[in-house]
Amino acid sequence: MKTPILGASYVARSVNAADNRMVNLFPEAVPEGGKEAGFLNRAPGLRLLATVGTGPVRGMWYHNGYLYAVSGTQLYKVTPTYTYIALGTVAGTGPVSMSDNGTQIFIAAGTAGSYIYNTGTNVFGPITDPDFEGALQVGFLDGYFVYIQPNSQSVWVTSLLDGTSIDPLDFASAEGSPDNLVGMIIDHREVWLFGQNSVEVWYNAGDPDFPLTRIQGAFNEIGCAATFSIAKMDNSLFWLGADVRGQGVVYRANGYSGQRVSTHAVEWQIQQYSTISDAIGYTYQQEGHFFYVLTFPSANKTWVLDITTNSWHERAAYNGATGEFLRHRSNCQATFNNEVVVGDYDNGNLYAFDLDVYADNGISQRWLRSWRAISPGDNDLKRTAHHSLTLDCEAGVGLEGAEVYITLLAETEATITTESGLDLLLAYTPGVQGSESEVMLRWSDDGGHTWSNEHWRSMGKIGQYGYRTIWRRLGMTVKLRDRVYELSGTDPVKIVIVGAHIDASPTNA
Repeated sequence: MKTPILGASYVARSVNAADNRMVNLFPEAVPEGGKEAGFLNRAPGLRLLATVGTGPVRGMWYHNGYLYAVSGTQLYKVTPTYTYIALGTVAGTGPVSMSDNGTQIFIAAGTAGSYIYNTGTNVFGPITDPDFEGALQVGFLDGYFVYIQPNSQSVWVTSLLDGTSIDPLDFASAEGSPDNLVGMIIDHREVWLFGQNSVEVWYNAGDPDFPLTRIQGAFNEIGCAATFSIAKMDNSLFWLGADVRGQGVVYRANGYSGQRVSTHAVEWQIQQYSTISDAIGYTYQQEGHFFYVLTFPSANKTWVLDITTNSWHERAAYNGATGEFLRHRSNCQATFNNEVVVGDYDNGNLYAFDLDVYADNGISQRWLRSWRAISPGDNDLKRTAHHSLTLDCEAGVGLEGAEVYITLLAETEATITTESGLDLLLAYTPGVQGSESEVMLRWSDDGGHTWSNEHWRSMGKIGQYGYRTIWRRLGMTVKLRDRVYELSGTDPVKIVIVGAHIDASPTNA
């Protein structure tokens, strides 16, 4: 029978109810003519492009053929060949907001300061106008830089096409609710102002005294829990929400209101984190999938919403020595050189998201999928003998190059030189082999609380496209008379999971 390995991530408050975890995999629907209704893809790996400064990469902005990145305390200009020069100092350590008006790039670093780089004159420096009170986030609208003042309800505009000049009267207050502004974004020539408990939307009415005016009726009582969680994609906005009733729900703009897009399972996870105000969100598109990536630095966790399929999964770095999943290494994103470029949260590395790279800058990327063995509604709670499980996947992907078999005896890294002269850096990972890729299976018969030993099987050598990955003699379900399977792997190979089948027979017990 088919076993429901496909789907999204959903680990409920009680794993007895749902333990469908998915890490570094995402589903893709097949509208017609496919073997199944969909399949699971491996998440993109990280291909190193350049190391720019000391990091972390706090923000990036594309302008006129160049990438501008704030790494550590420096602003860098990066060329299409990934050479770079430092332009000046940007104070602070946290994320920055960036925008441009065609000539000037505005870098807002909150209370640490704000800066202007003039791409025409190559002049960089802090904004020193005496009427400038600081900028938490910035955007561009109709010739003006629009920014919000930290720890206030004030929204400002700069002089027309000049971010270095501020009129002391060019501000207004978002007073629909008494909460301070925590974030802003400009979308479809409208300014969304996010307070702690509310959102209101303004537009350029052309008033000579102050150009921005509230849109009547564009107010709702859903605020923002994290300044840098706000991002736009697919003609809409996404953010981590908060209001007077609680926080930790992810919203998508629906008109001028917020529509909940997080699941109870994701919300349960988020609301366990001790700090969510530091959450960082960005969006990107790859092969028609639109992703909203939401990282919680304090919790060391990254969640991703695939807007195309409306499904959630985890993205994670992997510590092979401890077996732990950690937050994804990406800290911010830009589109540059026809690639999705992300910056590292810990160093100055710039990476490309690459669906044909199966590691994170040479470090093992572990993928994982757990799911209920028997489809919902089909489990009659009888003891069941599981004779075999067959994985329906793209087999024969193998491992490129090496024809060596290596056993690592310590939690360390080793460099092996093959006969062809290829150096392989292998992190400590169970089951690493040469030309034959492997996948691991284990199971739980108590709803996902405890697990069996690991059982490794081959996915075939390169070119063995008809290879069948099968586990046999999987025992009898006991205790809850239910079973959760978990597949995972770390080998740097293409992973496409189309389905899985179990051969099981119930008993009369």
